[in-house]
Formats: sequence, structure tokens, C-alpha cells
Amino acid sequence: MALTKAEFVHDGNELHVTKSMFDSWRDNGYIIIRSLLCDREIVKLKSVLESKTVQENAGGRDDGNGRKTKSCVWNQPGEDVSGMVARSNKVAGTVEQLLGGEIYHYHSKVIMKDALVGASYRWHQDYGYWYHYGCLFPDMASVFIAVDKATKENGCLQILSGSHKMGRIEHILTGGQAGVDPERLDLILKSDRFEKVYLELEPGDACYFHCNILHSSAQNHSTQRRWAFIIAYNRASNDPVFKTVDPQYSYLEKVPDSAIVSCTNFDDLEAKDFVVTSNLKSDFNVKVS
Repeated sequence: MALTKAEFVHDGNELHVTKSMFDSWRDNGYIIIRSLLCDREIVKLKSVLESKTVQENAGGRDDGNGRKTKSCVWNQPGEDVSGMVARSNKVAGTVEQLLGGEIYHYHSKVIMKDALVGASYRWHQDYGYWYHYGCLFPDMASVFIAVDKATKENGCLQILSGSHKMGRIEHILTGGQAGVDPERLDLILKSDRFEKVYLELEPGDACYFHCNILHSSAQNHSTQRRWAFIIAYNRASNDPVFKTVDPQYSYLEKVPDSAIVSCTNFDDLEAKDFVVTSNLKSDFNVKVS
């Protein structure tokens, strides 16, 4: 299958942002890197994400339609395999090139959209939340790594290509989940100015996306789970102006890509600073007094 202009393939060598990659990032708000993680790296990552510690720290909120997706969030990358992924040059180093300056680890999370019960996520921008977290500029990005095969049937991520150019849009809480103002969203979708892209990914494929790009996902009605590992980064110069559940700037020590395979730490997760998601009543309930 031919690649789109936003898709690139990692050949296993050191990853550098090419002009084509940066042009797609600038124009579309995202790039897809196929085979970012090899099979061996995915197996090691799964061992951490499926661990007892991660599962014990997972929580979730209803999507308003009777479905629930669990997630586990942590603030520090740590020294385990998932931390090596978040600190690796092909992940963190690539984001640094795309954002044009020093970054730090904002948070990581695993989204557990299980078979037959996985919830939907409303159309939203990450900066729609992070604006309320004291981040003054949209100098932020996320890396979405498929842990399982992601398809339309099991609720893969959907994005509106180029929608980051609209800037931050007002978000409204419905229950505990925030989404774009429905009236504005209706105008956006009816305008037919943004291509809707279904991010159908194989395990190890990754999407790097800008914090202002509109994205959502449907419920999982299939018999196949859809888990994803997502790492969010912030520019060092965009240090939040007040304290929230997400961390303020701290130096991110990057590691070579080889550190993922060589790492044997699957269960020492004490340094990760897990966020107790059950204490958060909504996506905007983040300020710490």
C-alpha cells in the first residue's frame, strides 16, 4: 500500500526529521512513522504496560454512553522500558526537532480500550485541556504508539488533518469529559475543509501530533482490544505558570534508541509518579492549591 505524504517508514537507523517530515508536521499537524518500534521493543513495552503496578494505578471515566476506557498516567518517565521509549532519541529527539527547542516529559499514559467495552473520546484538542494547566503557548506535542493493531473496528484514533491551524477552540465539559464546543464542531465538520484521517496502525507504528490538532475515537465494538502508549512533551520554555497534576519543567535526559532493547527493568516503577486519576472529577480538575 502506498504511503501518504504524512507517512514515513523507520528503517532501524538513527531517525532524523527530513524536510518532508517537517513540511507535513507544519501543514497537517501530524506525521506517522511506521515501524518506529520493532517487534522486540513492543514485546518489552507490553510487559511494563500489562504489569500489576500499572493495572493497579489505572482508572477510567464513563463516556456518557455506558462505555468505559481505563487509562494509567504518570508524570516521570522513569528507568524502566517505557521510560527508555519516552527518553529515546527516536521519540523524544524527534519531538524536539519538530517543536524546535528543548523539551521535557509532560506525562505518559497507556490507554486501554478493551474489546467490546472500550469507550469513545469526544473531538478535542490536547491544548484544550493543557491551556487550563498553566501552559501559555501551544508548544506541545504527543507521540501515540500503537501497542495493538488499531483499526476502524476497534476504535482507532481519528484526526482532522490541518485543524491545528485554527488555534485553540473552546472546550465544554459533558460529564467528566471535555470536548470541543458542539456548535463550533458542527461548523468545522460541515465546512469540509479538513480531511478526516483514520489512524489504522500496526503495533509499533507511531503518530506524532500537534497539541492543537482535533482528534477523537469511537467505541470498541470489536473482539480485539486497542491499547496505545502516549507520551506528551512540553517545550522547556513553556513551563506552566502554576502548579497542576502535570509536572513543571525538569531536565529530560535522552537515551540512545538501543536503550529500549537493552533495558531489563520491567517492574521497578517507583520513580514514575503515578497520577491518581480517580481523584480527578473532570478533564479540567487539575489545579493544585
